[in-house]
Amino acid sequence: MMRLFYSKNQREFKQLDNKRQSIMYFHWYKYQRGFSLIELMVAVVILGLIILALVTFFTGGTKAWVAGQSQLEAQRNARWVMDRMVREIREADYVENSSTTSSIDFHTPFDETITYSLPGGSDLKRDSNTMISSVQSLTFEYFDNSSTPVMPDDSNKKSKVSKIHIILQVDVDQDSNPDITLNADINLRNFGL
Repeated sequence: MMRLFYSKNQREFKQLDNKRQSIMYFHWYKYQRGFSLIELMVAVVILGLIILALVTFFTGGTKAWVAGQSQLEAQRNARWVMDRMVREIREADYVENSSTTSSIDFHTPFDETITYSLPGGSDLKRDSNTMISSVQSLTFEYFDNSSTPVMPDDSNKKSKVSKIHIILQVDVDQDSNPDITLNADINLRNFGL
């Protein structure tokens, strides 16, 4: 194999003899075995960018999963509260005249008066016990037998209310937009008995 080198003094390529050829080859090979500092720094920066992208991707996925789990838990709790309200109100004898559009007082066949309300804050209360937090709104609409809207405002304790419509809105992430909205229509089973 013929090897050439460039001679600066004579400004031309010359052929190397075997002895010079092996020395030049050894010299060239000796300095080509490693990476330069700049090459290493470029590789580290590229790897750092790749790792940063992967961490961002997985962190976003984890945050979305956690947010989904908290919303699922809130929806489960809201459904449980709504089911309990529906069950108890359905068994009521009558709705008392102190009921408003944001609270309900009703009398059960067991001589018990139960109140569901949203007093000022975001906690839905059954009597004085908190049932669920982060409630944005709670609305009760009252109807008589002919589905005419009425308010329980009779002078006697027993009102004409026989049907109730409930709207419960829960804001899990506190962004002023309801994340969960539940509706229920209830007919009082024991009305007029």
